[in-house]
Formats: sequence, C-alpha cells, structure tokens
Amino acid sequence: MGYGELKIRSYDVQTHRARVEDLERRCEVGPSKRVVLFTDTMGDPICRIRNSPVYKMLIAELGSEVVGVIQGSIKLATVHKPPKNLARLGYVLGLRIAPLHRRKGIGLELVLELEKWFTANDVDYSYMATEKDNEASVNLFVKKLGYAKFRTPAILVNPVDRRALRLSPKTEVAKLKIEEAEFLYRKLMTSTEFFPDDIGSILRNRLSLGTWVAYQRGESGDGFGSDGKFPSSWAMLSVWNSGELFKLRLGKAPLSCLIFTKISRLIDKIFPCFKLSAIPDFFSPFGFYFMYGLHLEGPSSGKLVGDLCQFVHNMATKTRDCKVIVTEVGGKEMLRLHNIPYWKSLSCPEDLWCIKAMKNEENTILQLPKTPPTTTSLFVDPREV
Repeated sequence: MGYGELKIRSYDVQTHRARVEDLERRCEVGPSKRVVLFTDTMGDPICRIRNSPVYKMLIAELGSEVVGVIQGSIKLATVHKPPKNLARLGYVLGLRIAPLHRRKGIGLELVLELEKWFTANDVDYSYMATEKDNEASVNLFVKKLGYAKFRTPAILVNPVDRRALRLSPKTEVAKLKIEEAEFLYRKLMTSTEFFPDDIGSILRNRLSLGTWVAYQRGESGDGFGSDGKFPSSWAMLSVWNSGELFKLRLGKAPLSCLIFTKISRLIDKIFPCFKLSAIPDFFSPFGFYFMYGLHLEGPSSGKLVGDLCQFVHNMATKTRDCKVIVTEVGGKEMLRLHNIPYWKSLSCPEDLWCIKAMKNEENTILQLPKTPPTTTSLFVDPREV
C-alpha cells in the first residue's frame, strides 16, 4: 500500500495512551476551515465513547509511531424502516490521522476494520458526522465507502458570559425528576430519528445534569404531563456536562472574532458599569454544556426555548471552565423555529450526517435520506458529542 508495515490493533491503555494523546493534540477539529479546535482528553483518550453501551477504539501503527486512531460505539435506536423502527446503530467518530501520514489510505483501513467489528456485533447501520465542507472526509465515506448523505443538522455554539441573564417573570422553569423525564421522552420522542432505546441510562448518567421544562407561569402543577395534560405552550431540554470528559482549545479563528473578543474584554475591564458581555478566552482549554432532547409544543414554545437557554446559561456561569453552550438541531428549517442564541462564527449551520447499511440493504439506504425529517428531526445522543 505504499507506507510500509501498517498494523491496526485495539487500543490498550498502558501501551498506547501517551502516544494517542500526543496524536490528538496534533490533530485539529472544527466547524469550518476558518475555525480550528484542539481537544484535550485529560488522560483518557476513550472518554468520548466510554459512556456508550458498547464501544471500541482502534489504532494504526507504523513501527513505534501511532499514525491514526478511530473510535466506534453501538446502541439500539430508532430508524424508520420496515418492518420495525428499532435498529442496532454503529457510530463512527474520532478518526484522526497524523498530519505527515495523511492521504496514504490509513483512514480507509481504520474505517474498514471498525466496520468489521460492527458486522461481528450485528450492527444494522453505520453512521458518522462531519463538516459539510470537509472534502477529505466526504470523499472517504461517501465516494470510497458507500455512505449516503442523510441529514444536515445545525451545530449551534454560544459563549457563556460571566453575568447571569434575567429570565422573563412570565416564564416558569421546573426541573423534572429522572422518572418524569424518561416518561415524557418515551411518550413524545420515540418516533424521532436515532432516539436511543436506553434513554434512561443517559438521563441517569452522572454527566447528565438534569431535564427542565419551561411554560407560562401558573399553567402547570405537580407531575408535569403525567396526567396527559400539558400547558398551551411549553418546551423541554436536558443538559450534559461534556467539560467533565474533555476540554477544547481554539487554535485559529476569524480576524473579526479575535478583534471582537479583545475589544469586548477591554471594555468590560475599563468600563464595568456598561455591563457589556465579555467574550471568554477560547485560546485556553475550556469545557462546555451540551443541550439535548429538545422538544417544544405550542405557539409560544419558541420563546420558551429561549428562556430555557438563558436558564442553562446561568447554570453554566457557576461551572468552572464552562465557556460555551452547544446544541444541535435539525437544520436551517428548524433553526428558524427555535429561539436559540448562538455565535455564528463558531457554529456550523450544516453538519453532515451520513449512513450506510451493514446488511446489504441498499434500497433502504437510498430511501432513508429522502424521508422527510420529523418535527425534531434527529435526537443527538450526548454520549457521541
């Protein structure tokens, strides 16, 4: 294959951890070519998949050098296909190739080996997510490996200001018990694409900080929705503390972003009485909250989503190193319906999800991307962020 004795093997923490962490530090990620992020796994290279039901990391070695890594996880989730709506899904993530060893076919070999593991574990579909303008990734998965373009959700990123935001006095925000949250998710979102069958495990994970609902004050009592009755408008979401797993660091950003950041911090320092929002320092390692399981109903629900986002922002101000709040919604059409604050230069308006049948169901795969998205389009599993 032109690059010597390439060996692919399973990750071993004692043998590979230091070298995998070094590779991770040298590989950039990000929503576009204008924004480059680096990750710090804080001593645990498999932190992004460790909370999944079944997971695996593979490494590629040339001699003693780790030149590539890939991660995969498996779960049972909703996929709209006959004769049933549940399928075993294999998620491909964390593909990293050392800069000096790219375009040598190493990434292809890693994905093929991971797909063998999927097949051995009876996976129905393999899927992955990448930036829409990442030509190398799109060429690898779509053109070489036969993945089909599936959905283009939007990744929204909003900075956390150190000042708390004032919520509308007309809105009430209540935290649900885990049992209540699981009941509502199973009642209302089981038809959502990629809804995980083990939603209870996600909600009970230590990284899941809770589930909250917002509604107009006075419209709900105890046991929200337990009697089948809901307010005229309401919204719900859950929060996952990704910063406990790994940190991010900004390596490159648009000049306008840098200037705005410096000016806002300078004004805030010199004229604190103005109470202007100061943009956090993204060039130092930082954590983030991920909002997931967003559901809304009613004519005023968009505003209530905005109120929930403000509530989560105020939570984040009390968490050390949490500098951004991230969420993912079903593309531009959903973005117009939601009142979710975000910073355009750090967000990705069209993340690309691709899918592949692992059991020779080509006709089903060709139909899946043509299926109109449901109201909430995709359930983004926080364990896969």
